[in-house]
Order: sequence, then structure tokens, then C-alpha cells
Amino acid sequence: MDEQREPQKDSSAAAGTSLLFDAIDVVVSAFVLGVLIFLFCFRTVGVFGSSMEQTLLEGDRLVISDLFYTPKQGDIVVVRKLSYKQDAIVKRVIAMEGQTVDIDFDAGVVYVDGVALDEPYTNTPTNVREDFSGPITVPEGCVFVMGDNRNRSSDSRTNAIGCVDTRLIVGRVLFRLLPFSKFGSVS
Repeated sequence: MDEQREPQKDSSAAAGTSLLFDAIDVVVSAFVLGVLIFLFCFRTVGVFGSSMEQTLLEGDRLVISDLFYTPKQGDIVVVRKLSYKQDAIVKRVIAMEGQTVDIDFDAGVVYVDGVALDEPYTNTPTNVREDFSGPITVPEGCVFVMGDNRNRSSDSRTNAIGCVDTRLIVGRVLFRLLPFSKFGSVS
């Protein structure tokens, strides 16, 4: 009888080992899949500086994607313009190609195609001119971007950034990852 029980113990041990290897395989596969998804579909970026306050604060961590993305007015995007800065910058799309941007710095109002923008997300009225000498019509294949904290933002008003080629947009902000207390969508 002992001879019959030992093969059962061996098959039980083999089944346990097989189950352990299956579990490890699932965990490793899930990890690799997660890494591949974040490498090719999503990215995380940090916010540096105060140009997007109060919408985004320094130290916020964002999830972005450029998968099937076409810029739209009002989107918050991450731009990499190496002629301006090595680090990526986060800004809001104010106008698209063919639209005309003008700014009344005395009133602090931004106009797109002659219509004042309703911008509840801005921290302050737009009173800092930078290099802007508008009105400016956004060239083909470009967007006009601005920070939400208008008077503390280097953006399309400066010659160093200007209108941004859409090919320089790294992705659209999908949601805030950190801090956990503010986890969720960003508008």
C-alpha cells in the first residue's frame, strides 16, 4: 500500500509545482503586458513649475497618450520643444491651425477668431504680453498653447515657443495619477 501512496504524493507535489509555475507565469505576463502598454500607449510625466496652476500643480504626475490623438481646442497637452527647453512642458491648446488669436492685455482677455474665450480654468487674467504682437493666425499643422497661470507662463506668446508644430505634441493629458488625493481626470 505504501507503494501506491507514493506515486500519489509525487503527482500531488508535481501538481502543486505546476500550479506555482502557472501563477508565476500569469504574474510575469501581466507585468510585461503592463510595461508594453505604458511604453507604447501611455506615458507618465511630471509637472514642473507653476504655469498650469490651479489646474495642475508642481509635482503632479500625469498619464498621457498620443494613441490616435488629434489635438482639439481646450485640450491639455505635453509638448517637447527642444529649442526652448529639454524637459517637456504642459500647456492648454487655445487655438488650432487657421484660427486667429488676439489678446487684450488691459482687459486680460484672449480672443480666438474675434470671440472672447470663456476660461474658468485660468488663474489670473492675461496681462503679461511676453513677445506677443497679435493678432496671430495659427499656421497649418500648428497649435497656439498657453498655461492656465497666464502671468507666470512661457507659452506661444514667447518667440522661444511660438505656435507649436503638432508633431511636437507628446500626448494629451488623460488623468492625474499623483497625488492620490487628486487622482482622476483633469479638465
